[in-house]
Amino acid sequence: MKLRIQRFLACLRGRRNFSENTLRAYRADLSEFESFWIKSGGGEPSALSRHKVRGYLAAIQSSALKRASVLRKIASLRSFVRFLREEGELLGDPFLGLRGPKREARLPRFLTEREADDLIDGGAAGAPLALRDRAILELLYSTGARRSELSRLNIADADFLGGILRLFGKGSRERLVPAGKQALGVLREYLGSRSASTLAGSKPLFLNRRGGRLTDAGIALIVKRCARKAGLLKSVTPHALRHSFATQMLGRGCDVRTLQEMLGHRNLATTQIYTHATLAGLKKVYDKSHPRSRG
Repeated sequence: MKLRIQRFLACLRGRRNFSENTLRAYRADLSEFESFWIKSGGGEPSALSRHKVRGYLAAIQSSALKRASVLRKIASLRSFVRFLREEGELLGDPFLGLRGPKREARLPRFLTEREADDLIDGGAAGAPLALRDRAILELLYSTGARRSELSRLNIADADFLGGILRLFGKGSRERLVPAGKQALGVLREYLGSRSASTLAGSKPLFLNRRGGRLTDAGIALIVKRCARKAGLLKSVTPHALRHSFATQMLGRGCDVRTLQEMLGHRNLATTQIYTHATLAGLKKVYDKSHPRSRG
């Protein structure tokens, strides 16, 4: 089974251009399944039956894992099973008739406009790389970019004249998103503080302290540090800024289809969760403000 898993991961990397983060998750999930497979008797992939899959689902659902982790593991195994069937190593579908847990309908966490302003205005102040850190915060909030997308940006991907960023999302899908004047203004200041040798179009847009490309993990640490410095009591991540961008765009009249394009979602249903977040916020305001909202 190990060799088949390795071939599957190589396929994801080569033909489907999956990100390193996604590949890492698939590798971990399928390694766990491989351990279960060996403990339950192992064998050739053709022995992967409905009974074996049901046993694996029962094992992971009875663990202390969060539901989102369980769902991800099931999705990883489903993809691997599909690969085995395409390769002719598995004839039937062992998932046929099996039901997994339903996905929780959780509203995304986001910052209020005031909190976002406090983060951007105060979070990076006084830091050794304050311009860089503020530019990162501005762009995350201005474009709704994922941290991995921001990390991949080169200088040539920023169109200052058109006010556009070229982002490469999941599966290396390219999209163009507007960026606000404030964000681009701070970014221009940051680039102006760098040496001429680091400003070629192919150079990374954001550099770490050693002059290399800033990683997505580095971006997450910067956001966390800036939130703490700004005095925000809630946990703040780059994805929280993406959620804030989406929620506030909808709240100010942006239509769902346009937002879907800006966020790079393949499925409209993924974007529509932000309509629920917006409605939840409106309901709170209504309950607090309307004189006859209480029974």
